[in-house]
Amino acid sequence: MDFSFLSSTFLSETTALVRELQDQPLVRRMYIIVLYAVLAKAADLSIDRLLRRLARRAGIQAEDRIISFFHRPLCLSILLFGVLHALHLPPELPVPWNLVLPGITGTLIFLLWWGVVLREINRLNDANMAGFLEKKRIDRDVFLLLKNVSRVIILFAGFCWVLIIWNIDLTPLFASAGIAGIAIALAAKDTMANFFGGISLFADRAYKVGDFIILDSGERGEVMDMGIRSTRIQTRDDVLITIPNSILANSMIINESAPLPRFRIRIDVGVAYGSDLSRVEEILLRVARENETLAAIPEPRVRIRGFADSSVNFQLLVWAENPREKGMQTHNLLKAVYEAFNREGITIPFPQRDVRLVEPERKPDAPGS
Repeated sequence: MDFSFLSSTFLSETTALVRELQDQPLVRRMYIIVLYAVLAKAADLSIDRLLRRLARRAGIQAEDRIISFFHRPLCLSILLFGVLHALHLPPELPVPWNLVLPGITGTLIFLLWWGVVLREINRLNDANMAGFLEKKRIDRDVFLLLKNVSRVIILFAGFCWVLIIWNIDLTPLFASAGIAGIAIALAAKDTMANFFGGISLFADRAYKVGDFIILDSGERGEVMDMGIRSTRIQTRDDVLITIPNSILANSMIINESAPLPRFRIRIDVGVAYGSDLSRVEEILLRVARENETLAAIPEPRVRIRGFADSSVNFQLLVWAENPREKGMQTHNLLKAVYEAFNREGITIPFPQRDVRLVEPERKPDAPGS
C-alpha cells in the first residue's frame, strides 16, 4: 500500500474542506459551535472526577456542593462561549443581528453565573454556617444583615453589568439615580435614619435576639426580632413593643443578658435589733443554697447594708440562670426566707409608733369668776 499516496490524498481533501468552509460562513460557524460542544461534553465527563480528586486532596468535606456549583454552569458556559465565538467570525452579521445575537449570548452567560451566586447566597443560613459563625464570632443577626446587603449589591451590580453587555451608557443612569437618590433621601429621612440606626446597632452588638434589655424609658423585655427598620421586644406582660432603630441608637440600653446570661437578684431583708447577725447570715445562705434552680457559680452572698430606724438591713445576693426567672425566683426566695425566719425565731420588724396622750395642765380659776 502506497502510504505517501494516501497521505497526499488526505491532505488535499482536508485543504479542500477548509477552503469550502471559508467559502460558507454558516457552515464554519456551525463547525465552531460543534467543536465547543465537544469540549463542553468532555468537561462534563471529566469535571466530576477532577473536582472530587482536588476536594479530597485539599481535605474539603463539601465536595458535592462544589461539584454542583461548577458542573453545569461551566459546561453550559463553554457551549455559550462557542456560540459567541462563532458569532464574531467574519464576515460580520447583518444589522441588527450583529448586536442582538452577541448581546443575548453574553447576557445568558452572565445570568447563568449570576443566578448561581444568588442561589448560593440564598442557601446560606445560620444552620449550615454555624461553625463559621462560631469561629469568627459573628452574631446571627449580623450574618443576616450582611446576607441581605450582599444580595442587594449583587442584584444592582448584575443589572448594571447587563446594561454594559448591551453597550448602554451608564452615565445618564447614574446621574439620574443621584438626583432620585437625593429626592428619596429627603422624602424618607426617617426610614434612612432607622436603617443606619439598625446598622449601628448590629455593628455595636448592643444586644441580640433572646437578650433581656431595659430601655431608658423603663420598658423591659426580651428581644424577639431585630430588623433593618425596627426592633421588637416582648415584655413580661406578653405585650409586643416595636421600637424604631433610630430611637434605640440614641438611647441608653441596659442588657441584662450580657456579658453573661446570668442575672443577679437582690433580696432586701430587715431583722430586729438584738438578733444574732451571724445566725441571720447563715440562714439566708442556707435558703439560697437549698434553691437548686439558682446558679451555683457565683456563690450566693449576704451583706449588711445599714442600720434603719427599727431594723438591721441585710441583702441576699444570688444569681439566676436566666433574666426571665427574676420575678419567680424573687417570689420563691422571699417566701423561703419568711418561713425560715419563723422557724428560727428571727423577728422581722415592722414600723411602730408609740402614741402618748398628755392632758394639758389646768390653769387656776381667776378671782370673781
